[in-house]
Amino acid sequence: MSKKLSIIIVNYNVTQLLKNCLLSIEKYAKDIDYEVIVIDNKSTDSSWGDLIPEFPKVHFIASEKNEGFAVANNKAIETAEGEYLLILNPDTELEGFYLKEILNFADSKDNFGCLGVRMHDAKGNFLPESKRSVPDMFNSFEKLFTNFKKKNSKSYYRNDVGEFEIAEVEVITGAFFLVKKEVYQKVGGLDERYFMYGEDIDLCYTLLKNGYQNYYYGKVSILHHKGESTIKDEVYLERFYGAMQIFIDKYYKESKPLQYSFLRAGLKLRHKIELIKLK
Repeated sequence: MSKKLSIIIVNYNVTQLLKNCLLSIEKYAKDIDYEVIVIDNKSTDSSWGDLIPEFPKVHFIASEKNEGFAVANNKAIETAEGEYLLILNPDTELEGFYLKEILNFADSKDNFGCLGVRMHDAKGNFLPESKRSVPDMFNSFEKLFTNFKKKNSKSYYRNDVGEFEIAEVEVITGAFFLVKKEVYQKVGGLDERYFMYGEDIDLCYTLLKNGYQNYYYGKVSILHHKGESTIKDEVYLERFYGAMQIFIDKYYKESKPLQYSFLRAGLKLRHKIELIKLK
């Protein structure tokens, strides 16, 4: 029996946050036919196992090794029965009965690609990565080297789109990523070359290139305890800047050589600056 929605959560060492996330789903997803699949990415902290008896309806999967965010999601999605997939971070919490509303919105669109919502942190600050542009030479320079955020401009963080608006955008975040399972599989899912970071940008861009439309739905929001499971160290920097390198290798190396060399140099320089800051 297929369901309307499969909620896919990749967990890594954030048991308490995962529990809060699951409680929020239990509270706010009552009015839809859904399932939850949690895949643990070989956490070094085994306490996530304590949640299995607490959430008997959740399907828990244990990975034998940590192969990254994209691989884990793709593995979990193979078992998903939903018409729609909601890729959800374990450090997020739903904040209302709005899943039906966004599913109805998605159903109403002919070429629906993906949808993201307004995210804010624990202090209530809006997280600008809720709505973004595809990285190019100009907005990447702004993102990497300036704190320059033009109001009402179509910059990296789509400042031309209001925080509470509903609008078409290029890129949403992998922390809350709604997509039809059929479309996800048709375009190849998350690219497994990315270990962590960048795979959401890549998938959004792939959807656009295949003629689908991506949406920011700012009418509803989630709490995102941003980066709680992330230690900002050399490994993090390697993965973050490595992900951006994969993206530009894939899309710009052949087709936009000038942009490619500019972005490559910019990424290397920024990576070096960040490494120096750690020391």
